[in-house]
Formats: sequence, structure tokens, C-alpha cells
Amino acid sequence: MKLTINGQEVEAKEGDSVLQAALNAGIFIPHLCSHPDLEAVGGCRLCSITVEGQEGVLPACKTQASEGMVVNSDSDAADKVRRMAMELILATHPSDCSGCPKFGVCELQSMYQYMGVSAARWRMKSRAVPNDSKNPLIDHLFTRCIRCGRCVRACRDVRGVGVLDYQRYEDGIHIGVNGDITLEEAGCRFCGACIEVCPTGSIIDKLDLIKDDRTKEDNTVPCRTGCPARIEIPRYLRYVKQGEWEKATAVVREKVPFPETLGSICVHNCQGECKRNNLHGALSVCRLKRAAAVRDTGEWKKNVRHDALTCKKVAILGAGPSGLTAAYYLAEKGHKVDLFEAEEKAGGQLRYGIPAYRLPDEVLDGEINTILEVTQGADPEPRINLRLNERATDPKGLLANGYDAVLITGGTFNGTVLPMKGHDLEGVIRNTDFLKASRKGNPIPVNGRVVVLGGGNVAYDCARTAVRLGATSVDVACLEAEDKMTSTPEERAEAAEEGVVLHDAYAFTSINETEPGSGKVGSMTIHKIAKFYFDENHKAVTELVEGGEITLPADYVIFAVGQKPEDTAGMGLELTHGPYLVADANHMTSEQGIFAAGDNVTGTKSVIMGIEGGREAASAIDEYLGGDGDISETLLERETADPKVGPTTPEFYEDQTLPQFVPADQRKNNFEPFECPFTEEEAKHEASRCLQCDLRLQLHKPLLWNEY
Repeated sequence: MKLTINGQEVEAKEGDSVLQAALNAGIFIPHLCSHPDLEAVGGCRLCSITVEGQEGVLPACKTQASEGMVVNSDSDAADKVRRMAMELILATHPSDCSGCPKFGVCELQSMYQYMGVSAARWRMKSRAVPNDSKNPLIDHLFTRCIRCGRCVRACRDVRGVGVLDYQRYEDGIHIGVNGDITLEEAGCRFCGACIEVCPTGSIIDKLDLIKDDRTKEDNTVPCRTGCPARIEIPRYLRYVKQGEWEKATAVVREKVPFPETLGSICVHNCQGECKRNNLHGALSVCRLKRAAAVRDTGEWKKNVRHDALTCKKVAILGAGPSGLTAAYYLAEKGHKVDLFEAEEKAGGQLRYGIPAYRLPDEVLDGEINTILEVTQGADPEPRINLRLNERATDPKGLLANGYDAVLITGGTFNGTVLPMKGHDLEGVIRNTDFLKASRKGNPIPVNGRVVVLGGGNVAYDCARTAVRLGATSVDVACLEAEDKMTSTPEERAEAAEEGVVLHDAYAFTSINETEPGSGKVGSMTIHKIAKFYFDENHKAVTELVEGGEITLPADYVIFAVGQKPEDTAGMGLELTHGPYLVADANHMTSEQGIFAAGDNVTGTKSVIMGIEGGREAASAIDEYLGGDGDISETLLERETADPKVGPTTPEFYEDQTLPQFVPADQRKNNFEPFECPFTEEEAKHEASRCLQCDLRLQLHKPLLWNEY
């Protein structure tokens, strides 16, 4: 239909309001209580209009457009109502906007600036209502509330929760919950819809949840932001909640080819970012990934990307998480890949750096075989040629002999031994040698007292492996205080159950002989640290506690204080910090056509960071070979999530669900996996705790007047 607004003919769809028709045509009519996702109520009166042939002033948001209608939003009558409405709003609103977190993006501020209105004609009345800061995740600053009702409608109509409403108090009407109770007691889902639709700074995220260096989207869905691969976590958790395991796995596999592996061993940065850390504990994101993966039927395989062959060939040095990931995406882009691996099996640190009780061979073998299977597809020959027991150390030679690009992902298998007194005694072991020997089935004997030096997960892998190999005692000593250690709290707790003793915040003084001249480890001396920091030259400074020295009996000392690349020194490429490869933002090394990714560039990081490095390198190499660099896959048709989450259920406020564990006295004598995957009911129960933060991104942001 056609109608005229302010002298301009515009088109409108059946059912459109006059306000919608005007805004769609780029004609701005002031409005505040109206929102694109909410039913109109016409309460603020800022969208006042006059309509030819109709008496009085009408709200544009509640007036339905009709054929031939003639509308004027600039008439004297409409302007008078609008200005008075704005003046009355401003008369009870704080006049100083500078401290408001929505300063500059506040819809109220935008409207009164557009209208050129102030509250000068009215007696300013401050509302001395105390802020409500007693709830997790959300602060409610009542003095900034203009009672537009958007939050009420979002909670009731969009989310189907209905805990917010107009409440009468002695000093007037406020938005809140019935009775003097918390949002949790009222059944709030903390979905953030009220925050998203609030036109002022009245309902806001707790300020400590907002990081200035992140976009609004990243602050809204921090779990996804915290994941190096940016897996769409809330999306796959919704499928887990519904018991749709194949769909959940497909969402994960759109970003990473190792869902069950990551579900078993990931350091889960995402959980550290989860907003529910402030509300009965973070979601078990990692374990839910595993819960879906162990029930996956492979339905997603029919949707894998399988581009036509390009006649390009890439050599990848190292079949660890970075190399396997890069090989997968390059093969799916149509490139042939030769994947060189020095060991007898692929997997890199996944196989030779992580104990079998955390990641058994059958899980890793299954996911590697899946990579080889889906990349071959119906091709007569494999796109990935896995060349085991071949240590390739000459990338320039490979580039000169038929390969179009080379990627180095050799990892860090050279364990660091600190040059301290006693470091060369018999019984001193490197972490990498110790873990690799155990995984290969020929473990280094440690049938005595063991001290592990280091505070990361690798140190605890060594400690717990030593327990399983029959050590009579195992101590872990590290420089960091426990709250600064890089190992996960659950790793330390599980190890403690198995008898591992932690000595945190200790400097390493000396490794001592059993007796002078014996050449064998007899004890380890450590010293309590009072303060540990880095000076302006980034040099470590350690201040010791007077009299804080202790000596631990030891037959073996395992260094787990770091590890570095093995073969990079002889490759003829630019290095930094010793053996680490220099690579630019596109993963290109100092030699054109030779790329590098993973730990041999970044230093030893996490598996998920190695996988993301492989993804990035695959994209860069594809572009270098003439492709578009787009390695994305759509393994599952995207569905619009239902915004109506409904009232809370009892389990929503429960603490994090824990899986079943084999008791410590039974698990510490073998390398069998001891953590059971979630049962279906446990997984659904835990996934139902998700706040579904990403639903906020479905809500439309109203444009400010200067954006029309």
C-alpha cells in the first residue's frame, strides 16, 4: 500500500504501523518505548503524529498504516505532545550523563538532542531510589529508568520468563520483581534480553563482565570469544540439551576436526569466560563436547566440503594437532598433502605428550581415521598421504622438489633442563622423554621417590604417570603460587587424590647426590618464595623467605619447566628466542612458500591453540596457492534458535554437573581412562544450565536518529 508521510509518498506492507513505514522509508519519527522486536504500546508519546481526517494526536507505533493515509509527524499538535512528553521524562532523569556506561549510545540522549528539548520548564525531581546491585551478572540503576516497559515486554513476550513487571513503591512505580527478593529467587534466566532492549543505562551488565578490548558481540558471548577456534558454544549446547548429538557434533566440527579429543583433554578457556562462573559455576563445556561426540553417528559427513582437485601439492612436517588440522582443511580445498611424521603413529603431542588415561589411542586413532576418510571421499586416491617414520627437516629442499608450499608444525619435543646444580645426575629426566616413553610402552623406570619441577598440566601429566608407574612418592614443586599455576584446578585436585603432593611458590635450589661422588639423585632442595615478579627488563626476580629452604627426598627429578622445537636450527630459516621459527601474521616464514604454525612458532600452548594455528595456516596457504582462503564448512543447516526460553526449571540453578570418576585407589595403578562421559541425562541436565547468551544477538539494535 502507499501512504504519505510528511509530504513524502512511501510504501508499507500489510500490518505495518505508521512508525514502521516511516522508519523503513528513512523518515525519522522520535520514539523510545517502541522496539523492533517488541509489541508496540504507545506509552512514551514521542512518536506522536496527526492523520488527515482523524481527530487528535495519535501514537505512530500503534497506528496501522492504510492505503492513501496522509500523516504529519511535524504538526504543531504532534510536536507539542512530543516535547512535553520528553520534558517530563527528563525532569526525573539524572542530568549528568558523563558517568553512564551508555553515554554516546543512549537512545534517550539521542532523542532529546534530536528534538532540542530540555526539562527547563519543569521542576527537576530526583528519585532517590537505591541501585539494585545484589544480583549476579545484572545491575539495575533505577534512577536511569524511564519506565518505557521494554524490559518487561522482552522478559514476558520475547523470552517467556515473565519475572519483570511494574511494581508500586512508596515513591512511585519502578520496574522490578514481585516482593523484596533477588532475580534468582524470582526465576530470572539471566538471558540479558532486558539489558539489550533497555534504551538508557538503567539495566546493564555487571561492569566487571565487560572488557574494553572486546567488541560488544564478544562481550555478549564470552565463551565463544575465549575459545581460540571460536566454536559456537551456545549453539551446540542447545542441541545437547535436546539430545540431538549429531547436530551438536556437527556444530563443533565446523571449526575443529577433533571433537572427542578436545572433549577429553582441552584446557577449556571457554569455561573460564562463562558468565555462569558468577552463578553456581561455569558450564561443563568441554565435557558436553565429549558427550555429543561419543554419541555421534557421522550424519554430518554428507555435508563436508570437498572441492575439486587443484593440482597443487603441500608438504606438512609434523602430524600433530596443527599439522593434521591444516592437512584436513587443505585437502578439502582440493590440494594434495604429504604429511611427514617422524614417529610410528600420527598425533604428535596428542599421542606422545598426553597420558593414555586422559586420551586413549582408540579415541585419537578414530578421529585421525575420520580425517583421512572424509578428505578422500569418493576420490580413487587419498588426498592426504600420511608418511610415518619419516623425519623431514629440509623444507627448502621439499619446496625445490615439487611441492608448491611447505608447512612446518613440528611441535616442541625437546624438553628443557635448567642448568642448576645437579642437573646432569643420573635420575634426572626430561618431561618429553618421560611421557613419550610411557606412551610407546617402554616407560622409564621411576620405582622410587619422584620430584616433578613445574606447575603446568604437563608437570601433572608427569606426576600422575609416575604414580601409575609405581613411584613410592611423588612431589610437584613450582615457582608460582597455586592461584597462578597454569595447570587446571581439577588436574591438581585429581592428582592430590592419587597422592601427589604440591609445593607451590618454591624456587629450585639444587639437585643433590645420594652421597658425594655417587652421580645419582638423592634429594631436591627448594626454597619458599616471598615474591616473584618480572622487572622492567622482563627479567625474573625472586625474593626468598628467610629460613624457607626444605629438602625433599628424591630418586628421580623430572623437569617439566618447558620444551622447545627439535629440528628448526638446521632448516635455514629465521629463528627467534633460540629455536622458534619466525612467522608473520599469515604464517609465512622468512622463506617464501614455507609456512609455520603451532608450538614451534608460539611456544608450547594448548591443543586448541595448535588446532587454530593449523586452521589459520591452511587458509593462508590456500590463498598463497591461488585460492580464496575460505576454509569454512557448513556441516549443519543453520536454524534460528527459539528466543522464547520459558520459565526456569529447578536444575537451572544447580551447581555444575560432574561425571562419574573411577576412584583414585583404583585408577592410580593403571592407564585406563578414569573419567566417564556424561550419560545422556547428565548431559541434557548440564546443558540446560546454559544462559544462551547468544540469543541477545538476535535482538535488533534500534538505529539512532543520525543513522537514518
